[in-house]
Amino acid sequence: MTTAPVRVGLVGAGTWAARMHAPMLAAGPETVLSGVWSRRGDAAGALAAAHGVPAAPTFADLLRECEAVAFAVPPDIQAALAVQAARAGRAVLLEKPIALDLDAARRLADVVGESGVVSQVVFTKRYHARTRAFLAAAGGFDADGGRACYLHGGFLGGEFATGWRLTHGGLFDLGPHLLDLLDATLGPIVDVRAAGRRSRWTELTCTHRGGAVSQASLSGSVALPRVTTTVELFGPAGRLAYDTAGMDHDECWPVVRAEFAAAVRAGRPHPLDVHRGLMIQELLARAAADPALRD
Repeated sequence: MTTAPVRVGLVGAGTWAARMHAPMLAAGPETVLSGVWSRRGDAAGALAAAHGVPAAPTFADLLRECEAVAFAVPPDIQAALAVQAARAGRAVLLEKPIALDLDAARRLADVVGESGVVSQVVFTKRYHARTRAFLAAAGGFDADGGRACYLHGGFLGGEFATGWRLTHGGLFDLGPHLLDLLDATLGPIVDVRAAGRRSRWTELTCTHRGGAVSQASLSGSVALPRVTTTVELFGPAGRLAYDTAGMDHDECWPVVRAEFAAAVRAGRPHPLDVHRGLMIQELLARAAADPALRD
């Protein structure tokens, strides 16, 4: 018996929606793009037309035409609209961070839980085979500590050098990826400290349950020839390393789509759900409040 594809509405019509979300959802076969809505009606119309789907006049109209909603909007807007989607019984595919403040993240997680809908967060690198192989290897690696970095020059100019990314810096944009990976490989993070400048360079020091300690360097304001993302674990057996150099992130999108659709059809939580997103949000809030972190 063939499972019908999940009808997913897309909120947002900016660069990331056009580059990733819309093509991913429209490609199927596990999903179909049912429509696009954005506060910018002209942009929504153009993106919808490019994929042969309708542009919804309102968010409520989009909800009526879909089973699930994918979000490609700033985190504060996502948090507010995803609450409405969950209350309407729609599954939600969320970007990281799930909100810009902890209260909004908690409210979203509570509503998703109360509504019983499926949620999934696009921690992009988690959906790549190289990352999953690293996580599997880390499960058998005795580590005492680790260090990681996520560095690029995207905030110096270009499509992503705007809005919340510049205001909140690398901590909120890049931090979720490294915090998620360090937590997954070294054990739950029980404390995090931050230092540096959120607009230029942020250094995190994490303490993990069990005693391991890790550090993470974050910056979107360094002119490098390529994005540099690495995680290294150290222990009695030596070093276990992960590097995204040469990684084709387009390989992640079919996995995101297939796992989201499978979770929706089964009505079961995805491991990277809103509650995982909330845990990361709590760490971000703690780091952001550290007096050693300046603007």
